[in-house]
Amino acid sequence: MKPLPLSARALQKRYAGVPVVEDLSFTLEEGCCFGLLGPNGAGKTTTLKLCLGLAVPDAGEITLAGHRIPEAAQAARASVGVVPQFDNLDPDFTVSENLRVFGRYFGLSKKEMAARMEGLLQFSSLKSKRDTRIDTLSGGMKRRLTLARALVNDPAILFLDEPTTGLDPQARHLIWERLKTLRSAGKTLLLTTHFMEEAERLCDWIMVVDGGRKIAEGSPRALIARHIEAQVIEVYDTTGTPDALESFANAARAQGGTEGARMEKSGETLFFYGQDAAARQLLQLLAQRPTLRYTHRAANLEDVFIRLTGRELRD
Repeated sequence: MKPLPLSARALQKRYAGVPVVEDLSFTLEEGCCFGLLGPNGAGKTTTLKLCLGLAVPDAGEITLAGHRIPEAAQAARASVGVVPQFDNLDPDFTVSENLRVFGRYFGLSKKEMAARMEGLLQFSSLKSKRDTRIDTLSGGMKRRLTLARALVNDPAILFLDEPTTGLDPQARHLIWERLKTLRSAGKTLLLTTHFMEEAERLCDWIMVVDGGRKIAEGSPRALIARHIEAQVIEVYDTTGTPDALESFANAARAQGGTEGARMEKSGETLFFYGQDAAARQLLQLLAQRPTLRYTHRAANLEDVFIRLTGRELRD
C-alpha cells in the first residue's frame, strides 16, 4: 500500500513552556491541495517546520513521503519542494543561474538541469528573463521564480507558505493558475495563506488552527455550510452621521427585519448574517435608507474564518 504524502499524529511543540502546537493530527491525500489556515501566532509555521524536520516535536509522529520525521528528514526532503514565505533568491545570480545552482543541491547534473530549464522558465513565464539579474525583477517575477525553483527536483509534494503575499491581483491570479496546473498534474500541495479567496479557490481540504489546536476542518463548501449563514449583508454609512448604523439596526429590529439574522458590528460596518428570507427583509428596509450603502453577497470562507477565530487583530 502506497504511503500518504504526509501524515501527522498528535503533534506537540512547546517553546519556553508555552504550547505552540497542541495535539495536532492531519493527513494529506495524494494529489490534493491541503490548506492550513489560522491567524498570526496560531502555530502554522511551527507545524510546517515540524513536518519538514526543521524542528523536533516534543511528542507525536510524522511521516513525510514515506519517511519518518525528523529521523529521515533529509531523505524525505528530496521528494519535497518548498516555497518560503519570503523570497530568498540569490541576488548575485541571474534567473537561470538561480535555478541551476539550486539543482546542484539535489545532485542534478548540468545535462539534467539543461533538460529541465526550458520547462521551468516556461512554467514561470520567465523565458525572456533567463539572463536577468534578480534585483531587476518585479515582485511577481521573483515569486514565480521561487515557485519554479521549488520544482527543480520534480517533487511529489509542495509546501507553499503564503505564496502570493505582497503580489498585485494580476500576479496573484497567475500564481493561482500555475498551482492549479500542478495539482492537475498530480502534485500534492500544502498551502498556508491569509487570503481566504485563495484557499477557497485552490484547496480541496482545509484545516483551521488557533492556539496550536485544530478548531475546524473540511472542504471549503462544507465549512461554509456548517459554520455560517447563507447570505451576508454589509451596511456602511456614507454621510458620517453619528449613530446612523445603530439607528438602522434598532429600526430593523423593531420592524422584524433582523428576525432570523445574526448581527455584528466591526468599526463602521454592520454585518448581517441570515438565510434567504431574512436577507430579503433587510434589503427591503435598506431600500428605504438611501444614505446607507450596502453590499449583499453569498457567505464565503472569510466569514467562516472570522467567526471561528474572531475579528480581533493578531500581531
